[in-house]
Amino acid sequence: MAAKTPTIARIWRGRTLPENADAYERYNYEAGIKPLIDKALGVQTFREDTPTYAEFMTISYWENVEAMAAFTGGDPKSIHHLDRDKEFLIELPAGVQVLSIRSSHGTLGPQEGGEGRDA
Repeated sequence: MAAKTPTIARIWRGRTLPENADAYERYNYEAGIKPLIDKALGVQTFREDTPTYAEFMTISYWENVEAMAAFTGGDPKSIHHLDRDKEFLIELPAGVQVLSIRSSHGTLGPQEGGEGRDA
C-alpha cells in the first residue's frame, strides 16, 4: 500500500509563562501530542522561549480535510483544549489555522524525544 501524502497542515499555537514552559511541554506531549501521532500523517512541535513567555506550536499533517475533520469530531478548525490548558496557558487559543500544502521540499526532521537533527 502506498504511503499517504499530506495535503493539509493544521497549526495550533499556545503560550505559557516561562516558569511553566517545561512542565507544559511534558504535559502537552503526553496528553495532546501522543494521541495526535496515532491519527495524523505527521506531527511537528516547536517552542520559542522569550523573557516573558514561551510559545508552543504544533503542526499536524493530514491526507485531506475529511481525515482531519474525523479527528476533530466535525469542524476541522474546532479546537479541543486539554484538561489542564487553563492552568498552563496564558490565554486559551480561540482556534487553529488550517492550510493547504502547496509544495514540500527536502526531508523533515528531528527525531522523537526533542533531539535536534544531526548536522
